Amino acid sequence: MEETIPATEAAQIPKQRGESLLETAVRYAEERHWDVFPGTWLEAVDGQQHCSCGDTLCDEPGAHPARADWATQATGSATVVRRLWQNRPNASILLPTGRTFDAICVPETAGFLALARMERMELTLGPVTLTPARRMQFFVLPGAAAKVPDLVRKLGWSPASMDLEALGEGGYVAAPPTRYGSRGAVQWACRPTPANRWLPDAEELISPLAYACGRDR
Repeated sequence: MEETIPATEAAQIPKQRGESLLETAVRYAEERHWDVFPGTWLEAVDGQQHCSCGDTLCDEPGAHPARADWATQATGSATVVRRLWQNRPNASILLPTGRTFDAICVPETAGFLALARMERMELTLGPVTLTPARRMQFFVLPGAAAKVPDLVRKLGWSPASMDLEALGEGGYVAAPPTRYGSRGAVQWACRPTPANRWLPDAEELISPLAYACGRDR
């Protein structure tokens, strides 16, 4: 079951309730055909939540890979997913990029501005996440990471001057409802639906995203 809660801007962010991490990870594999893998998890120590990696200053507590070979562990098999989370039911849900999707990451303020422009332009969006680090991640077709810098340059912007990053092969994103310590959980700004099963190409979204990042800067 999903509940919609108001966001700070016009967009609304559906938040998942009632599902275990195992059930959610299986649903991503079965319904979206996404590869998934378990990351670190949160452990209570003296009443405070700490990352299972043991680093008390962890930048992504409970929301990063637990193993160096995580890329080989990622799987789209629901059977394997069940086994992985049965062994570690509190593990975060991580999705490798560069396989079924890449992700274009921008600041939250720029992301909401871009969403409003995309709605006016009647663009078809893929899923979009909002992280506790105040970043938005727009899911697009694989290959975006290689071509986004050139696309940004063609629009007259310097990639180095913009807070816009494309994650491809070798990268990953944390999927809802993964928590970043006490900072909160990853949420859907645009949740996965049958209507956005087919992802947009980076070229379709880069203009409003670059414009929004330029304004945000």
